[in-house]
Order: sequence, then structure tokens, then C-alpha cells
Amino acid sequence: MGEHTAPKFPQEIIDEYAALGVDLPALFSAGHLGERMGVTIVEASADRVVGTMPVEGNTQPYGLLHGGASAVLAETLGSIGSMLHGGVTKLAVGVDLNCTHHRGVRSGLVTGVATPVHRGRSTATYEIAITDEQDKRVCTARLTCMLRDAPRPDAA
Repeated sequence: MGEHTAPKFPQEIIDEYAALGVDLPALFSAGHLGERMGVTIVEASADRVVGTMPVEGNTQPYGLLHGGASAVLAETLGSIGSMLHGGVTKLAVGVDLNCTHHRGVRSGLVTGVATPVHRGRSTATYEIAITDEQDKRVCTARLTCMLRDAPRPDAA
């Protein structure tokens, strides 16, 4: 379900993680749940994260896009933005997610765009706008992540 493509990163981000031997597309992928739901990361930076998800396979019993599926897309995109903001020394952990569902969608692909509302030292908040193929707003979400210190590798 859903073709997996490598997200686009700014060169300075690629260089920063490559120096640590980190595979960015794997690290900032949609994860197991996102992959199961067909989430694809199209673009990723601390300023903007874009991803898509098919409606098919992610519906509730009435045949509409499931609100929980929109929440998965929103949290995935906002978390990636938060991780990129925090950099290699931080881990982003979601602490608050809210979603307002504006309209139903029965088919096609939805696109989420996450942009920062606040980027601090200990928290990051992103607004995620999810639209249908006609560019109509399906859902508006806001995610706040706590930025925790990443575990340090043991000194050799």
C-alpha cells in the first residue's frame, strides 16, 4: 500500500546526520504504522514537512477517511518536523495532539503539510493542514512535542 520514496532534506541536514552514520530516510520515515497506512514522506525540513496518505484502506465503517488515520498522518509529519528542529542531540516525543475534522473524504489521496507554530529548546509545536485532491481542507491538527536529550553513545 503506497509507494515508499525517500524524503527530500536540506543538504546541511544530510551532512549533519551522515557524519554520524545515520540513514535519514529510514530515521525519518513514517514508521511501521505509517507504512501500513501508506504514508509517504515527500519533503522534510524543520520549516516544512509534506506527506501523503491514501484514503483507501484507511476508512471507517461509513466509507469515509477515519479520523484516527488523519491523526496518524498529522503526528507523523509534526514529529518529523520536531525531530529536525531538535537536531541530532534531541528526540521528539509527542505530548499533545488535537485534530479538527472539517469534511469527509471517500477516495483518493490526502496531503498533509506541517509548519512550525513554535520552536523552542524544550518543545516544538506544528500545525498540520490535511487537504484532499481538490485542495479542500479535510483536517486541521496541532502537535506539540517535548524535545528530550538523545541518549549518548557509550564512549569507547
